[in-house]
Amino acid sequence: MTIGSMFRAVEQNLEKSVILVSYISMAGIIFVEVIRRFFFNEQAPWSTTIPIYLFLWLTWMGASYNTMRRSHLRFTEVRERLSYKAQFACLLLDAVCWFIMGAVVVYYSIEQVYISYDNFAIVQGTDDVMQWWFYMATPVAWSLLLTRVVQNLRQDIRNFSAGRPLTTSAQLFD
Repeated sequence: MTIGSMFRAVEQNLEKSVILVSYISMAGIIFVEVIRRFFFNEQAPWSTTIPIYLFLWLTWMGASYNTMRRSHLRFTEVRERLSYKAQFACLLLDAVCWFIMGAVVVYYSIEQVYISYDNFAIVQGTDDVMQWWFYMATPVAWSLLLTRVVQNLRQDIRNFSAGRPLTTSAQLFD
């Protein structure tokens, strides 16, 4: 296996891996703590906060993954009825909107991470788990999401230049 193919495998499965780890961690914490609460009348003080913070990683990586798959915020029925040039114009408009929204989200979320980091904010119920570790989900995932937008845009421009059909809808399963 070459370095290029290893990089491609990581790049194609990064979001899925983070989503899987986050989801399993959330479900595991909740399951164990429900059992502990009902059968042993005890519960870890952090068991209600950590899953909520893990949900940040789950949702933002899910948004990036679905952007990569072209299944996030699509209007397929309308676009398929448009002319070829209008479909391409809509894809360009999508990219512009993603970049504007992404720039705003990344800018302000980095500020939130910095504030949390600078104030040594600790997750409620823990002694040493920092909140900024979880808040990093937003700028990291949105940066990855914008990378996926660039990848999709490059593909769209290649397809349009070659006269190939444009990708207006996503596959249901991959």
